[in-house]
Parts: sequence; C-alpha cells; structure tokens
Amino acid sequence: MTNTTTNVTRQDRTESAPGFAELPGLMSLMTGDEKHGPAATSTLDALWVLYDRVLRISPDAARDPARDRFLLSKGHGPMAYYAVLAAKGFFPAAWLPGFGSYDSPLGHHPDRVLVPGAEIGSGSLGHGLPLAVGTALGLHAQGLTDPTVWVLVGDAELDEGSNHEAIAYAGAAGLSRLHTLVVDNSSSTHGWRGGIASRFEAAGWSAATVDGRDHEALYAAFTAPHPGRPHAVVARVEPKEYADEPKPKPRGDAA
Repeated sequence: MTNTTTNVTRQDRTESAPGFAELPGLMSLMTGDEKHGPAATSTLDALWVLYDRVLRISPDAARDPARDRFLLSKGHGPMAYYAVLAAKGFFPAAWLPGFGSYDSPLGHHPDRVLVPGAEIGSGSLGHGLPLAVGTALGLHAQGLTDPTVWVLVGDAELDEGSNHEAIAYAGAAGLSRLHTLVVDNSSSTHGWRGGIASRFEAAGWSAATVDGRDHEALYAAFTAPHPGRPHAVVARVEPKEYADEPKPKPRGDAA
C-alpha cells in the first residue's frame, strides 16, 4: 500500500490555511460556560507545533494505516484541539460556534465517532497514555513500524495511577515510537520531586523539559532522537491559577 502520509509536505499542509496567529480567533468562536479555558489555552502552542511541523497526518490521510497517531488524553478542554483541527482542514471552521450545543459534533469532550481527525474519545483523565501504549503495541503487531504515536496529557492527570503503569511498561518494553507530551500548568496535587521529566527518566524514557510557549524549543524537543526508548516532552506554561485566557506568544519567542 502506498504511504500517503509520508508524501504530505509541510508546504502542502499549510498552504492557503490559517496560521498560528489566527488560532485565538478560531477559539473565540467557541463560547459557553463549560469551556475549561486555561486547560485549552495551555495546550495551544504545543498542539500547533505538532500538527504544523511534526505529525505526518492530513485530512486526506486521516484513515491511512501508515499515518502518525495523536491522542488527546486531556480532553476536558478541547477548544485548542478543535481550533487546530479546523485550521488544518479536518472540518469546517463554521462548526466552531456550535461547540457544546446539543446537535454539534464538537462536544465538551472529543468523540472520535463525531470529530474528524480525533483518534480517541477522551476527557476521563488517566486513559490516554495507556491507550497510546496499546496503540504503539498494536501498530508493531501489524508490522507498521514507521508511524509515531503521540499522546497529550496534563500534569494533574499524572495523579491517576493508570499513567504510571503505562509509563513503567513502555520504558521496560522500549516503545521507541511512543511519545508523551505533558503540558505542565502547575495544577497537579503534589508535583514530582525532581520534576515531571525525572519520573519518565526513572522508567527508562528519554525526556526533555521546555518552555511550552517557545515554538522552536518545542520543535527541537519533539524531534530529538531517542533510539530504543519512548520519549516524553514536558511543556511548562503559566500556572493555571494565574492563567486568565493567556494570549499565546508568537512562534519562537522565549518566556
């Protein structure tokens, strides 16, 4: 079978499409009380860099077995995810104003049956990373060794024990196609001695901690080599309790 995803260039994916500067405007189309605003805005920069520069996936190849997989485990604040998917052409931006309404496919938690481009239904915390481990194992069992698997979790989500079973297994199994992006807005109950990255490193993962608003730092961390090991990137952003719908920085700016 022809691998259509590997033939999708960055220019092909972004030509005539909204850029990063348009994402806040797309997010502003989604209104309502149940928005989890800081949970969404904390992920916006990292999601954009992944979809714009790293992931080999496009609307035309959304069901290609050779595509990369992205799993949003932090599904309770999906507006940034929806904005990025709309910007990349997975569904019309005209869907965004209906966010959370009764007849809208864009629910407060993403539904893989309703949202084009979504790999899992999410929002119940602690499920995404174990599902990503299973996805990496399933791809390997099918002989699909080229696709990468990415999962985005929040730092507070690591309070759930299911994540640590997945972290321990993935490190021991050497799942080198597995990547975990942890968006750290200082909302976990206890935090981690030595930082979040040290938890992954102790289980045999490669890990990096970067400014979650610096696009070049994110890209470098996302694409760092990690032979024989899964890879974790901790993207640190402003603490949740002080986040008042922050405006993401332009690409490449440091904190």
